[in-house]
Amino acid sequence: YHDPDRRVVDYQAYCLDDQVIDRSTKRPLHIRGPRLTNFDPGSYFVCLGAAQTFGRFCQRPFPTILQDYLGLPVLNISHGGAGPLFFCGDNERLLSYLNGARFVVVQVMSGRSESSSLFESEGVGYFKRRTDGADIGCDEAFAELIRREPRALLAQVLAETRANWCASYGLLLSGIKVPKILFWYAKRKPHYSQGWDSLAKVFGDYPQLVNADMVKHIRQSCDAYVESRSSRGMPQVLLDRFTGKQVTVIDEWTSTPWKKNWYYPSPEMHEDAATALAPTCRKFMEQGGGGLTS
Repeated sequence: YHDPDRRVVDYQAYCLDDQVIDRSTKRPLHIRGPRLTNFDPGSYFVCLGAAQTFGRFCQRPFPTILQDYLGLPVLNISHGGAGPLFFCGDNERLLSYLNGARFVVVQVMSGRSESSSLFESEGVGYFKRRTDGADIGCDEAFAELIRREPRALLAQVLAETRANWCASYGLLLSGIKVPKILFWYAKRKPHYSQGWDSLAKVFGDYPQLVNADMVKHIRQSCDAYVESRSSRGMPQVLLDRFTGKQVTVIDEWTSTPWKKNWYYPSPEMHEDAATALAPTCRKFMEQGGGGLTS
């Protein structure tokens, strides 16, 4: 997001560690700043998630607001389009940062970035089709299934995708030994009525494909659960940070220019998220502990 959004927000992006690899690019992972310099055990907390945690189009995302509320530095480890699979795999170095934290806020991320018997994913919104090795976006992949294949096959792939999402969360959460707060951050409730005849009805609103049963399943592996359901401030007018005038953002993965932000959480929604999280975060701060030593 750094280059297309530079007139709206300076994300202060930086490389966390040369040994923490971005699965989608096979290069070191870059995360949102400001840069954390003190990694003493228990001296910081982590927010782990996708673009909603990163805070696209937002100068002060909820991790930064929480940092100010708590008086404890934050490490915002997030990536656009990420699902739980993105943070799994060969991630021992990443786990060392998570387990050095006082506690970790883990976002409930989308289900559309998971693998299935038809598609292989690296944990973001792009697949490799197993039949021919072709690269395909997750939206396009599921739209083709809806349009061309029997409902039974679509149902099978959805069931596989959801099961793999739960398994990826299980793997990720089992590796985090400090207190974990599972965070539902969306406009909608976890329950939604899935339809079959369009991508929007199959996916539901963000986090796509995730339902109440999936959330209930992974909640068992966490120490606390917090919800923030808000649409306050949407849609967000995008303003040039240098001139204060309305600006249009063009990126390579969205079909139409962003004249307003209609998808990512608004600054007001980030304020609501921080307010919802603060009491539970304070509880874990008061309990002490966290920040495992190696």
